[in-house]
Amino acid sequence: MKKRCDWAGGNPLLREYHDKEWGGIIKDDRKLFEFLVLESAQAGLNWLTVLRKRENYRKAYVNFDPKKVAKFGRREINKLLKDAGIIRNRQKIEASINNAARFLEIQKEFGSFFKYSWGFVKSKQIKHTLRKNSDYPTVIPEAIEFAADLKKRGFKFLGPTIIYAHMQAVGMVDDHMVHCFRRSS
Repeated sequence: MKKRCDWAGGNPLLREYHDKEWGGIIKDDRKLFEFLVLESAQAGLNWLTVLRKRENYRKAYVNFDPKKVAKFGRREINKLLKDAGIIRNRQKIEASINNAARFLEIQKEFGSFFKYSWGFVKSKQIKHTLRKNSDYPTVIPEAIEFAADLKKRGFKFLGPTIIYAHMQAVGMVDDHMVHCFRRSS
């Protein structure tokens, strides 16, 4: 039987997410935008709630195309607020639309969001030595700096804790536990 991170063993959806996605280096900007939207939506909730709604988010957010999401207006916001398939929080929805526009600005300035974001880890994956769930930090200095820069650029609903979760999810940080089969050497 595969050994995985302790948090990933209980639920089949979490297990699949852990085994196939979490912590893998993601270079595709659309996928990075997807994770920013989902991580922001997760604020105050648990990740499993978001995973269960992920397919609905893909439909509602036109496959996480930031160019299309940035153009959402009042009509789309009202439609999203009525969509039981996503987290219907006006602030989070409006933030995601704002963040799509800011995301596009970063792409224009840096060539890609991937290139921009990896600057906060000096283009090198951070590796933590984690043996149990209590070893996980809630935030790291790089996430604080990353979140502060996003805020300065006008992003909303993406503080240091959410950004750290994003960094873990997209492989900027390898936080697979030392006994996990997904941990890189």
